[in-house]
Amino acid sequence: MTVPRRLTLENLAQLLEHRGLITPQQSSEITTKGKAQESRLFASLQSGAARRGQHGVDSITPMEVIASFNLEIKGSAGKYLTEDAITEALAAAVSMPYLKIDPLKLSLDVVTAHIPRPFALKNQIVAVGETDGVITVAVADPFNAAIVNELAEARRLDIRRVLSSKGDILKILREFYGFRASVVAAESESSAAVDLGNLEQLFKLKGQQEVESSDKHVVSAVDFLLQYAFDQRASDIHIEPKREKSLIRFRLDGVMHNIHNIPKQLHAPIISRIKLMARMDLAEKRRPQDGRIKANFKSKDIELRVSTVPVAFGEKVVIRIFDPDILLQDLDSMGFYPRELALYNSFIRRPNGIILVTGPTGSGKTTTLYSTLRSLSSPEVNIVTVEDPIEMVMEEFNQIGVQQAIGVGFDTILRNILRQDPDVIMIGEIRDRETAENAVQAALTGHLVLSTLHTNDSVSSIVRLLDLGVPSFLISATLVGIIAQRLVRKICPHCRQERELTHDERDYLQLGRKPRMVWEGEGCKECRGTGYKGRTGIFEVLEMTDRFKARITASADLADLMVLAREDGLVSLRQAAIRKMLEGATTYAEVVAMTG
Repeated sequence: MTVPRRLTLENLAQLLEHRGLITPQQSSEITTKGKAQESRLFASLQSGAARRGQHGVDSITPMEVIASFNLEIKGSAGKYLTEDAITEALAAAVSMPYLKIDPLKLSLDVVTAHIPRPFALKNQIVAVGETDGVITVAVADPFNAAIVNELAEARRLDIRRVLSSKGDILKILREFYGFRASVVAAESESSAAVDLGNLEQLFKLKGQQEVESSDKHVVSAVDFLLQYAFDQRASDIHIEPKREKSLIRFRLDGVMHNIHNIPKQLHAPIISRIKLMARMDLAEKRRPQDGRIKANFKSKDIELRVSTVPVAFGEKVVIRIFDPDILLQDLDSMGFYPRELALYNSFIRRPNGIILVTGPTGSGKTTTLYSTLRSLSSPEVNIVTVEDPIEMVMEEFNQIGVQQAIGVGFDTILRNILRQDPDVIMIGEIRDRETAENAVQAALTGHLVLSTLHTNDSVSSIVRLLDLGVPSFLISATLVGIIAQRLVRKICPHCRQERELTHDERDYLQLGRKPRMVWEGEGCKECRGTGYKGRTGIFEVLEMTDRFKARITASADLADLMVLAREDGLVSLRQAAIRKMLEGATTYAEVVAMTG
């Protein structure tokens, strides 16, 4: 059959007959009664629109007319010829991709940004996707190439067409464009309102060239300070009052560095500016306070957590910087070796159980947890976190902040959290028996629970849970695996030099008598003379094998458990750090400092 050049009832009926979807008798019925059916359908839709106070339809497509006959598809045993089935058959005939539009897979910005609403409604066309600069548009008429070309030329777009039913297209146009118009109108009416429910307040920092001498000096000073910290990839800013001055220090790669000394009389105004940005009580200077800021710097949102505490010479402020490039990483780029990464991935893919991440403050536990949650995040998974405080606000998670001042602690939240239908629960820290018991209960009822403990290694976490009062049989039943971790500084690649380990150093690390070559950073301008640049993780991953679980009892001995874990293949933190050293990633000094 020759493919038609325009869409008519007769052409479409012949096409459907040729493709075996309708019989010759049905095709003849469509041709004979089609015009009358179209008139009735048009009048019915017009009157329905009038009753709803809406603008009536401009036309009825041949697909809609044929679908209204409710014809049974030839040889289908009860399947009827719907508008979607007709559109799919037409798409195959004209060699155009067919798309059944799924609203859940569409982006509001893509749908509404490229095509004006009047044009979209008139020509029954909607943008449904964007890939590598190519806009995919769904059309109801496969022969409207001229209209699409006109749009592409006028809007300077690279367009790819797919065929969809008119009903699907109009539904998306009404819902998406209508929602966008409502949002814009509401936003303009409430632009001056303060969102009291928002945890953050956004401040877009000025570029260095934009900070003028006419600006308020304290405001400019704080802006410059934050900019410098971001540029240097600092993890913390400390502003410390002393007797005759105020000291500003940054933590870079885990080590504190003196940055500035400022006159003491500027300390209070600078602290007040920071407290204002963080929505803290300016008048309260005697009690510790916590706040947060969300700053936009170089087109990137950065979270700042602010803490103030009164010290001998005034208020000290510490600003913790959560750079998403650092806090959210791919698991395979964090420093795991293949065996440990495979084990950890097997842990987090379990449907239920408890996974613990252990290590001292500053060992990267938050990065591991957030990166893990992001890897698990999908529309099919409900992730709920309980944190004190919320480290970084993520739209993908449902984050709950502990508020001890009003009696909302970890135990209180966890007692009610299961009613929120979570799949994955992240608990900021297991600190007491109540929190541990609630974590165990959540795991027993079919949830995956991630949390942290402050222990030196993975096996010690078993003893810690026993000390908290968790029965040994519940530990065996719920614990999936334990990760112990540290962060070691990486050798600066610009000034690294090779040297041989001394006899005493080899003995200390139990490396035998064979000569071993390692690397160290001499110190250069790139690393500020430290010899280090950046950090990487070392990980100890304990798998809860059946043999290991059987040895967990109320009187379990830490040394015996450690021997058993090593027999099961555990690679200790010390062994992982030594491997990093021998590979030239870190130094002997870092191995000793981080692993004891």
